[in-house]
Amino acid sequence: MLDLDKDSIKHKKAWQDAGIELPEFDYEKMVADTKENPTWVHFGAGNIFRGFIAMLQQKLLNLGKAKTGIVAVETFDFEIIDRIYVPYDNLSLLVIMNFDGTLDKKVVASISEGLIGDVSREHDWNRLKEIFAKPCLQMASFTITEKGYSLKNASGEYFDDVLKDMQNGPGQPRHVMSKVASLAYTRYKSGKLPIAFVSMDNCAHNGERLYESVKTIVKKWVDNGLVESGFLAYINDVSKVSFPWTMIDKITPRPSDIVKDSLQSIGFKSTEIVHTKKNTYIAPFVNSERSQYLVVEDNFPNGRMPLELAGVLFTDRQTVDKVEKMKVCTCLNPLHTALAVFGCLLGYNLIADEMKDSQLKKLVEKIGYEEGLPVVVNPGILSPENFIREVIEQRLPNPYIPDTPQRIATDTSQKMSIRFGETIKAYRDRKDLDPANLTYIPLVIAGWCRYLLGLDDKGESMPLSPDPMLDVLQSYLSRVKLGDSESVGDSLKPILSNESIFGLSLYDVGLGEKIESYFKEMVSGPNAVRNILQKYLG
Repeated sequence: MLDLDKDSIKHKKAWQDAGIELPEFDYEKMVADTKENPTWVHFGAGNIFRGFIAMLQQKLLNLGKAKTGIVAVETFDFEIIDRIYVPYDNLSLLVIMNFDGTLDKKVVASISEGLIGDVSREHDWNRLKEIFAKPCLQMASFTITEKGYSLKNASGEYFDDVLKDMQNGPGQPRHVMSKVASLAYTRYKSGKLPIAFVSMDNCAHNGERLYESVKTIVKKWVDNGLVESGFLAYINDVSKVSFPWTMIDKITPRPSDIVKDSLQSIGFKSTEIVHTKKNTYIAPFVNSERSQYLVVEDNFPNGRMPLELAGVLFTDRQTVDKVEKMKVCTCLNPLHTALAVFGCLLGYNLIADEMKDSQLKKLVEKIGYEEGLPVVVNPGILSPENFIREVIEQRLPNPYIPDTPQRIATDTSQKMSIRFGETIKAYRDRKDLDPANLTYIPLVIAGWCRYLLGLDDKGESMPLSPDPMLDVLQSYLSRVKLGDSESVGDSLKPILSNESIFGLSLYDVGLGEKIESYFKEMVSGPNAVRNILQKYLG
């Protein structure tokens, strides 16, 4: 049996016989070198980090282009360190789930230590302060989810922890952004040492969000006389401290029982799937898709490791923004939303299964290739056409990616503007194009309105995914009756004219009436959704 620990991986033949790739560097020497000269700290020790980011540094270590690994820090779910890092010597097993059903397996050994980023863990917190005081530290990166950067609740008020941190200063930080600010203060006090704080979370302008949150806390500390004003000047000095923007794209879903069974069948023992008290699903192994993209603004005041050798694309801030727009406005996210809406209506529970449906597959091809690509934001460093082809032919049909239309349908009202509104506006602003000629994007919008009725295509009750506008949207449709197209009346007008949803009024660009017409067809009776797809997609 293969146990995941530093002694076991020395017995190379057993791992190789099991088809598992081992690191090509001296793991224990890497740990020792990183202990003395850490260059990279990462906050957020979960699956995307272990399955993607840690493997980038592993590639450099394998190539002999790096000597040190990454220090992993968890500030939210301490069980990740206690139950997944410590018992396995900070090693993981990456399982790449290829779209053809095969699995590639690699031991992830580039993580030198796992720390809990909290003052309650005195040893770990002191170690973090020691690291941030070292001149050799080049980068602190983050995968803490979009929520991690938020200082305020939905009402616009600061969280209690943030208020306390602002009053108490850097000594006992509670919120993750306060912890980052506190460690930055350690670096400031150690000689105003340079560093890059690099958000790798999947949200637009992520570096700006990280900067604004840290700056807000530091400014309050200055205003309250808790730190020197020079600390704020340090945070704002781009020659000392940078907050690069990035675009990341890789699916690393929760651990799969299918993968677990496959690993056990080849003698890999360390397969316990842990469900933590904070609702994290994690295991000693990480399963992920093969496709991955990381585009980074090249702004590192203390230098950086040559991650371009591992496939990272370094560029300027404007290009990062263009790559983000390419993905979310054209090449990936709109296709996801189209499949989410119609998948729910047609009773699908897996995106991969929808791609076996000839009409749904044709729908995303039409939205992507025919309606999206003519106005796509082309970043230059990635081909939009190649990106979208990979999405349609490999990523969406991957049977190992357990993504559901129900999950993707969450918060759709908040996504319509960026996923479809930007394309519609691009058509409006081009003299050679007319948004009124669009067919498939309006079909998805009509499908979303049909979805809001809470009835599937058979006319049976269907649970709807969470959405902050759900109650008000459904109230507009309260008089619509399935089987009675005349009941629609003007019920769609307050939705389709709402600029906060779509970024513009759809009636102003000649699409409101077209969507109303599609919607009336979809509510004409049971199976009407399937019928309209057949009508327009064969």
